Amino acid sequence: MEGGSGVLIMEVSAIFKLAIVFVLMLAAIRRGISLGNTFVMSSVLLGVLFGLDATSMAASALSSVLSSRTIALCAVVSLILILSTSMEVSGHMSGLLANFRGMVRSPRVNLAIFPALIGLLPMPGGAVFSAPMVREIGASTSLGPHELSYVNYWFRHVWEYWWPLYPGIILAVALADVGLWTAVIYLFPLTLVALGAGYYPLAGNRLSSEHAGETGRPPIWPFIRELVPILLVIVMGFGLGEIPALLLPGWFPAKDAALVLSLAAASGWVWARNRLDAGTIRSIILSPKLLGMIYMVASIMVFQGVMEDSRAVEAVSAELKRLSVPLVAVVMMLPFMVGAIMGITVAFVGSTFPILIALLVSLGKGDILLPYLMLALVSGFVGVLLSPLHLCLLLSNKYFGASMRGVYRYLWLPSAAILASAVLYFVLSLLVVESFMR
Repeated sequence: MEGGSGVLIMEVSAIFKLAIVFVLMLAAIRRGISLGNTFVMSSVLLGVLFGLDATSMAASALSSVLSSRTIALCAVVSLILILSTSMEVSGHMSGLLANFRGMVRSPRVNLAIFPALIGLLPMPGGAVFSAPMVREIGASTSLGPHELSYVNYWFRHVWEYWWPLYPGIILAVALADVGLWTAVIYLFPLTLVALGAGYYPLAGNRLSSEHAGETGRPPIWPFIRELVPILLVIVMGFGLGEIPALLLPGWFPAKDAALVLSLAAASGWVWARNRLDAGTIRSIILSPKLLGMIYMVASIMVFQGVMEDSRAVEAVSAELKRLSVPLVAVVMMLPFMVGAIMGITVAFVGSTFPILIALLVSLGKGDILLPYLMLALVSGFVGVLLSPLHLCLLLSNKYFGASMRGVYRYLWLPSAAILASAVLYFVLSLLVVESFMR
């Protein structure tokens, strides 16, 4: 009995140490410490608590930073930010939206499409960009400030479950070491659920069928031309296959090389199409925000490396087995809580996925990571959507003069629907996997 108790105390001690790291990490972020600095400090604390000496920690950190996976991830995230900023600064995104005006007459569709188009680019606070268009279209409907703020907020984020331009998705896929496009195809149905669930709360509202006084539709070519950068990323990212890996041997994993080249080509197209001068391009590439993003990504990879080298998760997984804690509950609750507390996707991915992925691998789930990855992503992102600290929600409510409580009245049902759908999708996925393994 005493021996068993000693083992239990040792295992609880491991969980307690990990909990200390996790709580202090959240506290640091809440106090305004940058994500990069937070993950560096958390890595050091984790190493100290789990017995790594300074030399071992330094070796782990150096190995993580110099790995081809980290270099590729930093390149992809940087180029995503460069493309997004270039389209915003050059007015390319405004042109895209301007050329779309009038192509679809139904306010029912336009109310969703305009914030969704903005959502294709991961701009912080991007909901405020689409707000004027949503308000203009909403003037021909019976929708009030709370409904319009909800529409602008919800449909702005329908892509974030899978769209490969979002750093949170790129980071999650890199941490799990699964194929990007495999993950994209697997996660895509969640956007369809988000579209359907998001519109349901508005189904009872009166919406006019067309804009009064408008005749004819604008040509589609100008809109397609403005959409070229995004199409380049999709077509080249999917279509180049293993070819880019031959051009970038050793530095980029094959699955990331195509995305790197496609993002670079898309950014170059935006610069040339909009005739950005060298000074503007230089300011985009050397932006402090971009350098901060690279630092954050590298620090998250260091955190994951120290997590693996310290063998912290092995002790935690043994404890979870002993206590019979449902793995699904851990996979859902941890990202959800961090997402709700922080309101930032990258924060919940960076802080919880290194723990969850190592835990899943130690429990023998390494061959079926994708369903668990999906469930953790959706759970965390629902927490982000419901977070009162989410910048898009705050800005959208401020623009429309809506209250948090009024918007939550519309937000909770589609959030619950997307979470329930993820659980069902997870169960069905495991059933399919099991049938193939028999």
